[in-house]
Amino acid sequence: MTIRGGTARWIIVAMVFVAVMLNYVDRQILALLKPTLEAQFRWSNRDYATLGIAFQISTAFAFLGTGWFLDRVGLRLGFALGVLVWSLAGMAHAFATTVPAFFAARILLGIAESVGTPAAVKTAATYFNHKDRQLALGIGNIAPNVGAIVTPLFIPVLAVAYGWQAAFLLAGGLGVVWVGVWLAIRVRPVALDAVAPAPVPWLSILRSRETAAIAIAKILSDQVWFFMLLWLPDLFHRLFGLPQGTLGLPIALVYAMAALGALTGGYLPTRLIAHGWSVNRARKTTMLGYALLVLPVVFVQSESNPWVAAVLLGLVLFAHQGFSTNVFGVTTDITPARAVGSRIGMAAFCGNLCSIGMIAFQAHALEHGWGYAPALAICAGSYLAALLAIHLLIPVIVPVDESERGDGLVAVH
Repeated sequence: MTIRGGTARWIIVAMVFVAVMLNYVDRQILALLKPTLEAQFRWSNRDYATLGIAFQISTAFAFLGTGWFLDRVGLRLGFALGVLVWSLAGMAHAFATTVPAFFAARILLGIAESVGTPAAVKTAATYFNHKDRQLALGIGNIAPNVGAIVTPLFIPVLAVAYGWQAAFLLAGGLGVVWVGVWLAIRVRPVALDAVAPAPVPWLSILRSRETAAIAIAKILSDQVWFFMLLWLPDLFHRLFGLPQGTLGLPIALVYAMAALGALTGGYLPTRLIAHGWSVNRARKTTMLGYALLVLPVVFVQSESNPWVAAVLLGLVLFAHQGFSTNVFGVTTDITPARAVGSRIGMAAFCGNLCSIGMIAFQAHALEHGWGYAPALAICAGSYLAALLAIHLLIPVIVPVDESERGDGLVAVH
């Protein structure tokens, strides 16, 4: 069905939101069902850690190809295939009867889910002009946080009532339904060059200063995000003695603040540009504000109140999501829509792979009695360093001419 009118493009935003949310639901099921699955498959802690590392590495390397794949085959088909494969891979977990089979399903899930980030950014570049694109990116960037909040509320209950297999089958089944709706919807694009399959100068994009700037920013910011995802519960347990049963509320506060950050990250530069600021000034000023908000995180280790610590850590993820939304925004500003997937895919590869170092560093720090202070100090300075890299490599952000994006007369996506 073809959808027309001024609100039609926001239906696309809603579709991307649901896809990314399901992406994070699929990722989190394993952690939430860890005790049950350990009993089922007799995993050791080493097996579980290896499973997590395998997922992270497979996702990272897949980013090198999935962005190019989206640009090459087109957004509509490429996004549908990605969601379909990751949904089927998620459902395959329910039929795994051995540890190797579970590993295979997990690795396939990691590879396919790498489509999510470049597809979300490419969708914003395809269906929105500079005026609305940043807000669309911000809304899409809320989805991971919603997934992080929703999954713990429903998956354990579902697993208890119907068995652990039901959790994987339901999440995967919802993804299959999403594919059908996505392929049925047709919305008029803004960027004519991003609709159809197109050859992409992959090597020239890889060698450019702009790609290096986005990649460095992703490395420095993503290491904070993945550090928080993995170590936040342990931090609250170690610093404040909170048992597992009481960790949920402060962590939910942290992720709720992260969701707000994603939304403001889209709103602020849009308003500044509307008031006459250049794209360069609006982007970099907004990113500087978020980078400064992270600095107080160094006081978490000395804080005695877990709720104060939750606010400080929530500020970090609030700032991260706002900053990350603008990193994606810079990418769409400077990149023709037909090549957005490739550039953001390369950067996401760097961010995911290098974040393993931060995760390993924290384990090393705990083994040597350093606590969380060194990692929190790294977090505090990461965003200022990322902004500096962007400013040095892209002194002036010059948006791609909208006339190069097409006039939006083709009513397909």
